[in-house]
Amino acid sequence: LQLVESGGGLVQSGGSLTLSCAASGGTLDAYAVGWFRQAPGKEREGVSCLGSSDSGTFYADSVKGRFTISRDNTKNMVYLQMNSPKFEDTAFYYCAADVEVPVNPWISDYWQGSWGQGTLVIVSS
Repeated sequence: LQLVESGGGLVQSGGSLTLSCAASGGTLDAYAVGWFRQAPGKEREGVSCLGSSDSGTFYADSVKGRFTISRDNTKNMVYLQMNSPKFEDTAFYYCAADVEVPVNPWISDYWQGSWGQGTLVIVSS
């Protein structure tokens, strides 16, 4: 399974931005998908994840109520809608896929499957 993120860019604080994670070489609906981010000088952190076949959605406290993860199985894609982004949301965003949601989905090392190359989001204050 190969993953490619897109949709990053410059967004104003309080605006909105939607990131996409496109899959090839497999059916993404059969996988759990997670979104991670990494800001300069910081560790990669989990943002949100979605169980296979929409078996559940999970959000980090820092984005709960502002970000929404979703799938479009017709396009073999997963999205991360970012509403009311804050300056501290600035980071490279990565999607990851695995056969199931890991025991600790917020730690990148637990995702043993596929990773995308990342897309940069810059939130201007």
